[in-house]
Amino acid sequence: MTTNKLGGTFTFAGTSMTVNRMGYGAMQLTGPGIYGEPRDRNEAIAVVRRAIELGINHIDTSDYYGPHVANQIIKEAIHPYPDDLVIVTKLGAKRAPDKSWPVALSADDLTEGVHDNLRNLGLEALDIMNLRVGGFTEPNDSSIAEPLGVLVKLQEQGLIKHIGLSNISRAQFDEGAAMADIVCVQNYYNLAQRGDDEFIDELAARGIAYTPFFPLGGFQPLQSETLDKIAGEVGARPCANA
Repeated sequence: MTTNKLGGTFTFAGTSMTVNRMGYGAMQLTGPGIYGEPRDRNEAIAVVRRAIELGINHIDTSDYYGPHVANQIIKEAIHPYPDDLVIVTKLGAKRAPDKSWPVALSADDLTEGVHDNLRNLGLEALDIMNLRVGGFTEPNDSSIAEPLGVLVKLQEQGLIKHIGLSNISRAQFDEGAAMADIVCVQNYYNLAQRGDDEFIDELAARGIAYTPFFPLGGFQPLQSETLDKIAGEVGARPCANA
């Protein structure tokens, strides 16, 4: 079987974790609207297994995908996990019965979320836990000290190996980096959303990973007149990742 290097490799600063640059985002393993069971659970399991077969060793997930469904499928598909697999999960929201995404940043929410991720993934410690703050796609400049402090305590208990930040501003990154060793940042970024260009360069110089979410536009096609014009010239259509 032939596997792919998928863009080369990246080693998270201060860790022994090396991943291929092309990872797999698990959000779409669930049902419509990122809620409930998928149409075909066996097919979802096969997708995860195929990703691993192709050389992917970095999975991005969250226990609020479903909720619980994505992590349970990952566990069913490939547990016990390959030695080189890095699973990055996140906290900061929940799924309500009305399919909304209420914020979940209290100490109780975060502690419960860590234990939910551990249980549904079948792990004793999480490789990387991202603290997600801000709005749906845009960060704000509110302090992250309180929720990040909770994750630091859970890290000290051995439940989290490394901490990342998601949907953050530069000011929030600086605040977080003063409290903990931050190994990655996950922000909204794609060909049409380039506001983090300088931030990415600064993180790269420090060996801190930057993982874009919605790299193909999210729930809507990429919003760019320039891309639309080029697509029209070559007879292509805009694409979306959901």
